[in-house]
Amino acid sequence: MARYIVGTNRGKGLGGPPRLRCGEIIIYKAYALLALTTLFWAGNSIAGKLAVGHASPMVLVTARWASVMVVLYVFKRGQIATDWQVIRSRLRYLLLLGALGFTVFSVALYYALIYTTAINSSILQGGMPLFVFAASFILFSSRIGVEQAVGFAFSFIGVIIIAMRGDLANLIALDVNVGDALMLVAIISYGVYTAALRSKPQMHWTSLIFTLCVGATLASLPLLAVEAVQGETMLPDMRGWAVVSYIVIFPSLLGQVFYIRAVELIGANRAGLFINLLPVWGTLLAVTILREAFHFYHAAALIMILAGISLAEYGGRKLSKHA
Repeated sequence: MARYIVGTNRGKGLGGPPRLRCGEIIIYKAYALLALTTLFWAGNSIAGKLAVGHASPMVLVTARWASVMVVLYVFKRGQIATDWQVIRSRLRYLLLLGALGFTVFSVALYYALIYTTAINSSILQGGMPLFVFAASFILFSSRIGVEQAVGFAFSFIGVIIIAMRGDLANLIALDVNVGDALMLVAIISYGVYTAALRSKPQMHWTSLIFTLCVGATLASLPLLAVEAVQGETMLPDMRGWAVVSYIVIFPSLLGQVFYIRAVELIGANRAGLFINLLPVWGTLLAVTILREAFHFYHAAALIMILAGISLAEYGGRKLSKHA
């Protein structure tokens, strides 16, 4: 592979812009994908909160993954057929990944939003990198550099600052409600899913997402039936359908594609760390859309989170160079 991406100014002294190495292009591309992914996912928490009282959680989950599955099949069934032999060789693994990363996470998230705020949901999702690190180490014995560990600590401190609302007494007296407990289930499931993507078979992204969505849809149907038996099913009204449309297009389709591609480019540990941006986007969206108050401790926490990401990314680059 060539070491440089060059334009029309190929030689030295031609007055053109500095040439970028292929590795730098890849990293910047991954950064952009992850920034958009976390924005879409933060919007998912806002959308889920707006859906309370307008569509039941299992209706959201089932509609979400079934819709993406159908769209991909309609427009990319030729590619899916081409990859079928690869899919079939790891079908159970891929279906399980879809159930874990898509269904379990979504069910826990949307039910959590009945009991907790959208900003709390976003803040708690900032803890995902801890579980990505742990799962990557347990499953694959992945290396973790000192800078990455310190960077994560910075980011996690930022999350704690928001969680205790700038007052240590709130942390000491913290009572975990049902919503926060469900968010813990959500972030653990997605941390394991992120690390496990490392062992996915090589195939086109549309085939991968389609298969994961099949697993997610199959896992959603029994839970939808339970919700119906309990008499808690709520079909979407106008706002509910608007929420479903956003969730299907952005967090579900574009977000998953961007995230999987970023993991391929820079690895699960480095990609997972960017989930710390969720509190940033979540806070901004909650303030803008849900009109929640923004305090000084929010600013301090967000600075810590961004500083932690920068430090951990620096450590990730050092590990990559010495690998």
